Amino acid sequence: MYESILVPTDGSPTAALAADHALALAAAFDASVTALGVVDAEEAAGPFDAGGVDEGSLASLETETERAVESVADRASGVAVDTLVVEGDPGEAILDRAGDHDLVVLGTPGRSVVDRVLTGSTSARVVRGSPVPVVTVRGEDDRADREAPTAYDDVLVPTDGSDAAEVAIEHGLAVAGAFDATVHAVYIVDVSALAPGANATLGGAGGAAGADTGGLLEPMVESGEQATERVAERARAEGLDAVTEVGEGSPGSMLVEYVDEAGIDFVAMGTHGHTGLDRVLLGSTTERLMRNVSVPMLSVRPEGEEAE
Repeated sequence: MYESILVPTDGSPTAALAADHALALAAAFDASVTALGVVDAEEAAGPFDAGGVDEGSLASLETETERAVESVADRASGVAVDTLVVEGDPGEAILDRAGDHDLVVLGTPGRSVVDRVLTGSTSARVVRGSPVPVVTVRGEDDRADREAPTAYDDVLVPTDGSDAAEVAIEHGLAVAGAFDATVHAVYIVDVSALAPGANATLGGAGGAAGADTGGLLEPMVESGEQATERVAERARAEGLDAVTEVGEGSPGSMLVEYVDEAGIDFVAMGTHGHTGLDRVLLGSTTERLMRNVSVPMLSVRPEGEEAE
């Protein structure tokens, strides 16, 4: 499924962690990696020269960027790595080259206020605009001592029956197959739309017990059971172990909880669901997971949907 993987890097611990995940995926899929470094000339603007560029600072940035991409090649073992350094806006540079590859693996900062701003301005921009799937890897306090990944044992594939979920399922099953991982098919019924204040639960009907749901909850749970079982059947047909789960509550919160409780190593999720409100909900759920799970998360748009 993946023959060429693009991994932007700036040499930070978070970017290095993302590069390690890119190399692990490349090894599993026998893919090549392109390490992309972007020199943002605006960072080299002199403090007293409005609009100008401090040549010394620019040269220093270029050197640091070259070291960053070379460090990816140095860590590769059995994976072909090309390096590329360009000048420009990081987001634009990544998006301009994403279409030449099958997958982008991108590090995102941690949970501080500043980090959230950076995530929104670069990582979320790439996820929304990339013509190919994007794997985001969230940093945790920019620690450099995290072990490089070698395998994924448990892959989460959320589903809501939409086209976006279907495309993500294909990618999730491909990753699970490459690592012989267990597939977790999960469907979350958003009970807040039916009964505000209803309890959130994992494991079937009951979260909205006692609430007036107008008889809507039961068919939604049944739909979730059918959707997750279809994913599980596809996984088992490929020789993979699979488990299913239907929960009730806020999709974002419940999925973050599931990642922690089930020991998930990798998430594959569509960026949009059905049209209208469902589309907004799944889009916001995707971004919430990007910011709150510490495992790699693959985001993919439905086929035929234009980049934002």
